[in-house]
Amino acid sequence: MRVSRIAIATGVAASTVLLLAGPAAAHVSVQPQGEAAKGGYATLNFKVPNERDQASTVKLEVNFPADHPLSSVTPEAVPGWKIDITKGKLDKPLEVHGKKITEAVSKVTWTADGSKIAPGYFQQFPVSVGQLPEDADQLVFKAIQTYDNKEVVRWIEEPTAGGEEPDSPAPVLKLSAASEDHHGGGAAAKASEDDHKADDKAASAEGDKKETHAASSSSSDTTARTLGIIGILIGVAGVAFGVLAGRRRNA
Repeated sequence: MRVSRIAIATGVAASTVLLLAGPAAAHVSVQPQGEAAKGGYATLNFKVPNERDQASTVKLEVNFPADHPLSSVTPEAVPGWKIDITKGKLDKPLEVHGKKITEAVSKVTWTADGSKIAPGYFQQFPVSVGQLPEDADQLVFKAIQTYDNKEVVRWIEEPTAGGEEPDSPAPVLKLSAASEDHHGGGAAAKASEDDHKADDKAASAEGDKKETHAASSSSSDTTARTLGIIGILIGVAGVAFGVLAGRRRNA
């Protein structure tokens, strides 16, 4: 009988440990679609599980690393969520595709707007980013999760040197070795880089169009002024010729 009681007590204790350990493993995380290669572009998914039984998640804030700023951050629209992007000035400008970038995204905030993450469910928030740093093995994104009962959970603790996971770990993105073409592993990263380059080309084309229009307008103004001056001179010459002709007839 005593042995049975001990076994039951041990089983209850083990079950309690499992129940307590379960929620701790469910935290905000980040994973790339494919690979996230150094120096390349990638699409990242921020996965947000709902850990509470009596509350729903209504807000997520993701802070982007200041020590390795990303020149381009483009979140994908998520139905039922409003997206706010916060930018900050860089202490040291970045050089991307021959252009200097003086500011970068410091935070992206998703706020429930007709939707929420209910108990027992999770939601993914995709973001296209680039260029990933070449001098880092990982990126840490500190996240803040807010519930509709006003509870705030801060996933901001960075991994320890010993490899042990902290109580409230921040999402960590592992970077793979740089590929030769810097596409970062797969069609998703290639498409992301193409999108960024397309945006750069569109902006450049728009600038060229404005410069061409300005040059054309300037050329047209110069031509009009020249023709106007020539017209005035011809008019003056005509008047002078008429006066001389009249004097001759009188003589």
